[in-house]
Amino acid sequence: MLIEYRFFEPAFYSTDITGWGTAYAWGLKLGDQAQVLVDLGHHAQGVNIEQIVAFLLDEGKLGGFHLNNRKYADDDLIVGSVNPYELFLIYHELTAAAQGIEEPAHETAVNVAYMIDQCHNIEGKVAPMIQSVLNCQEAYAKSLLVKRSELAEFQAAGDVLSAYSLLTDAYRTDIRPLLAQVRAEMGVPIDPIAAYRDSGYEEKIQEERGLSATSGGFQ
Repeated sequence: MLIEYRFFEPAFYSTDITGWGTAYAWGLKLGDQAQVLVDLGHHAQGVNIEQIVAFLLDEGKLGGFHLNNRKYADDDLIVGSVNPYELFLIYHELTAAAQGIEEPAHETAVNVAYMIDQCHNIEGKVAPMIQSVLNCQEAYAKSLLVKRSELAEFQAAGDVLSAYSLLTDAYRTDIRPLLAQVRAEMGVPIDPIAAYRDSGYEEKIQEERGLSATSGGFQ
């Protein structure tokens, strides 16, 4: 059972599961099969989501993600479109736990359920989902570049600036050519968005389902 929390939606003043702490407490009462689901859009402004992820990993209570991005509230935007560095830091915590030997963090990290939870009214539906997957792949690949033994030394010494530099060096690395090479070796399209557009599927479903104007004037 994955327990999803929402800070203020659908009611503004109160919800049944108001935050990750409540979801965590419910998970403790319900047993080992109950874990917390983190929706990236369900937090107050400025919340350190990667810290929540790290805590839940250490406690063995991180069950899954609803991946999206937001500017103000639960905007359900393309993953990594507003705050890609946050997405990288979340994947950094996941990768560190998966590569480590500490339990229950390791077992928890390798069994996390990943889901995309987005709503697109302008860009179409399928292409933005593909873009989100690409953004997740980039964030994950960059997290694999982090030199974790060096980072641990900087953290133990309280050398914040060196730790920051090490993380941002990995984040700033352009790994898109490497991902393109991996796709080529797998025999899948190097540019998935272009391949989708060339497939004609978008036009096909538009003809089959028709177009409907929304209140905002978009098709």
